[in-house]
Amino acid sequence: MSETVTAQKIQLRAQSRQVRQALGETFRAQASQAIRAHITGWTVFQNAQVILTYMPIKAEVDLRALLADFPHKHWVLPRILPEAQHGLLFHPYDPHQLVRHRFGMDEPAANLPLIAPAEIQLALVPGLAYDHHGWRLGYGGGYYDRFLTGFPGISLGIALEALLLDSLPHDEYDVPMHWLVTEKGFTLPLN
Repeated sequence: MSETVTAQKIQLRAQSRQVRQALGETFRAQASQAIRAHITGWTVFQNAQVILTYMPIKAEVDLRALLADFPHKHWVLPRILPEAQHGLLFHPYDPHQLVRHRFGMDEPAANLPLIAPAEIQLALVPGLAYDHHGWRLGYGGGYYDRFLTGFPGISLGIALEALLLDSLPHDEYDVPMHWLVTEKGFTLPLN
């Protein structure tokens, strides 16, 4: 990654965190509820059986109610591998077998069965910010980009409208989303 792109991303991460925090807890809860409603009405979600989601951290959009509302779906959560490996493993969601990661989110216990990435039909992907082209600004670890490279399913970027930007810096390791959703609805990324 070029030094310019790296510096731009560091600055954008700080700005995005400030914007998200400034929106307030009440707004974020309402936006999360609206985003969940959009997702549940989406044909792709309705047809998908194996769905990757996440446990929210740092004021991210909260999708956890979907797991309770759609218990017949096969929900999958990521588990971060040790830093040297910089990757994700995937396990079935079990509310009784969640472990707090040092980054602050709950993740599945390592003793749960593994789910192959190719089995996942829909990936609900968190981000600090997205742009109208589907590019994602994450926290800088590259975990989701490594997973999304070659992912055969559909990726849905989960965003707040205030953090849907005109453009984001990206490089050859970044992977754009197939779809984006905010509290205002779905967007197909521009080409």
